[in-house]
Amino acid sequence: MLIQLTREQEEILATNRDIVINAVAGSGKTTTLIEYAKSRPANSKILYIAFNSSVRKEAVEKFEKHSLLNVRVETAHSLAFKFIVAGSNWQVNSTGYKSYEWVKILDIKSGDSYVDLMLATHVNNFIAFWCNSAETKVQELNYLATIENAKTRQFVNHFYEAIVNYTRQALAMMNNGTIAITHDFYLKKFQLAMPILPYDYILFDEGQDASAAMLDVFLNQKAIKIIVGDEHQQIYSWRYAINSLQKVDFDKFYLSQSFRFSDEIAFTANHYLKWKPKFLKLENPVRVLGTDADAGNITSRAVIGRTNLALLADAIKRMNNRQLKSCYFEGNINSYLFAEEGGSIYDILNLSRGNTDGIKSPLIASMPDMKALDEYIENTEDRNLSMLVDMVKQFGQSLPNYVSQLQNMHVDDKNKADIIYSTVHRCKGLEYDEVTLLDDFINEQKFSKLLSEINSGDKSLITVIEEVNLVYVAATRARIKLNLPQALSPFRNVFIQVNDNSNNERIIIDTPTGVRRLRKLNASPNASHSTIESRAQYKFRNNGAAWHKDDDKTLEDLFKQGQSLKELGEYFGRTNSAISSRLKKLRLIEGYDEYNDF
Repeated sequence: MLIQLTREQEEILATNRDIVINAVAGSGKTTTLIEYAKSRPANSKILYIAFNSSVRKEAVEKFEKHSLLNVRVETAHSLAFKFIVAGSNWQVNSTGYKSYEWVKILDIKSGDSYVDLMLATHVNNFIAFWCNSAETKVQELNYLATIENAKTRQFVNHFYEAIVNYTRQALAMMNNGTIAITHDFYLKKFQLAMPILPYDYILFDEGQDASAAMLDVFLNQKAIKIIVGDEHQQIYSWRYAINSLQKVDFDKFYLSQSFRFSDEIAFTANHYLKWKPKFLKLENPVRVLGTDADAGNITSRAVIGRTNLALLADAIKRMNNRQLKSCYFEGNINSYLFAEEGGSIYDILNLSRGNTDGIKSPLIASMPDMKALDEYIENTEDRNLSMLVDMVKQFGQSLPNYVSQLQNMHVDDKNKADIIYSTVHRCKGLEYDEVTLLDDFINEQKFSKLLSEINSGDKSLITVIEEVNLVYVAATRARIKLNLPQALSPFRNVFIQVNDNSNNERIIIDTPTGVRRLRKLNASPNASHSTIESRAQYKFRNNGAAWHKDDDKTLEDLFKQGQSLKELGEYFGRTNSAISSRLKKLRLIEGYDEYNDF
C-alpha cells in the first residue's frame, strides 16, 4: 500500500547526515523510520535500537513485513549482552540485587541494622547511577545531587564516604566475577569497551529516555546516526535516563502531525505543554497537530492514573458501585501490589498489625513498626514502597478483600475488559479509544506551586518538568475521546446556545482569559452536544483577544518553520484572516490575499 508522506517526513527522508527527530505522540515515528530504511541503498547495513524488548518484537515484525531484511533490531541491553556476555564466563543476576542482599554481600556493619539497610539501598541506587552514566569512575559522579528530599539528602551526606566505598566494592566484585553481574553492569561494560558497530545507519528510538552510557556508545559510531523521540515524553529521569534529544548537536527535524487523535485532543495536549514556557521561561514546545480523519467506534476504555493508589481507589469505587464487571491492569494486577525490594501490601499490613511472623520480605521484616518503615522510605526516597504504604493507610484491613475481588474480575485479554487500568509508565507507547484521567496528576495551579520547591532544593527542575510530561503522555494515549477531571480541563465552563438551524449553534466559552463567543461550528445536524462542545473548545477560541509578545514570537518561529496559514490558525485558535493580519503587522509578509490559500 502506498503511503502518503507528510512534508515533514519527506524532509527527513531527503537527508543523509546525522539528525535528531522530535516527534510528537502518535506522529508515526516507526512508519517514518521504516520509510527512511526503505529509501537507503539496498545493501546498507542498518541498526534500529528499540527502547525495550516488547517494542523490539513489534519493530522486528514491522521491518520484516516490509521485507527490510538488512535492518537489525536490538535493544541497548541485547546489543551489550551479545558483545559482553555471550560466549563469556559472566554470570548474570537477572533480577538484580535487593538491599538486604547487599548488606550480606558487602558485610555492611554500621552498628545499626536499620541504618545498614538504608546504606545498602543507596549503594544499589549509586550502582545504577554509575552504570547508566557516561563517566568511567564512581568518584566522577555526584550521587548527592540526585537526591531531592531534604532528610534523605542529610542522611546521604552524613554517610557519603561509606556509600561511595561500598559502591566501588560492589562493582569490583561484579567485575572480577566474585558475584554475578547485573543487566546495567554489562551495559556499562559495553560502553567502556568503546565498540565500533558494523552499520552504515543507526536509528536510535525513544531518545528522550536513553541512558547516558548508551548515548555515549551511539555518538562514537561512524555510521550516519538518527535519534528520534519526543522531548515531552521524558518520564524516566528517576531511573537516571537523560533527554538525549537535547544532548546532541545534530540538525533538528520535527514530526508534529499526530495520526492518533483529533484536533480537540491535540489542543488539550498543547494546553499542558504551554505550562513549561509560561512558568519556566523555556522555549515554546513543538505544536501538536491532530487529524480530521474518522476515528471509528470506541471499543477500548482505559483509566490512567499517576499512582497505583489512585488506580486502586478508582477500581474499588467502581466495584462497590457495581459499575465494574471486568478489568485489566497493564502489566498484571499483581505487579501493582509489590515493591521492587520484594515487599508487598500484605507484608505492610502484617507490619501494621504487629504480625511479624506473617511477613515474607526480609526488608519489611527488619522494621520494628510502621514508623520505622516510614523513616526508611523518607531516608531512601523509595517511591514504589511509599505508594504501597499509602494503599495500606487508606484502605486498612479491607484492602486484601478488595484486592481479591479485583483479582477475580481481572481478565487475561484486555480486549475483553470493561476498563483497562494503567499508570503512565506502564501504558507509554500504547493507545486506547477512550481515556479517563484521574485527578492525581499535576494541574496548572499545582505546577506553579511546585516551582517554589525548586528554589528551596526540595525538587529538581527536571522532576517538575516530568510532572507535566506525565499528564501529556497520559492524555495522548486517547484516540477518540478524552475525559478529564475539572482541574485538568483547559476550560472552566462551556455554554451551548441552540438556534433553529443546528448547523449554526453558537457557543459561549467561559475561559480563564475571559468570555468568547464563537462562530458557526460546521457541525453535522445530528451532532451531539458533547461533540459540539469539544469542537467549541478548539475552534476560534482566541479570536478577538489581544496578541501577547510570547504569541508573536511563537507565530514568527512557526511561520519561519513553514507552517501553513491553516496550521497557524489551529495553533492559535484564530481565523485565517486574523493570522494573515498579524503576519502583515509583524512585517513577515507583504501581501494579504495570496496567503489565504496556505
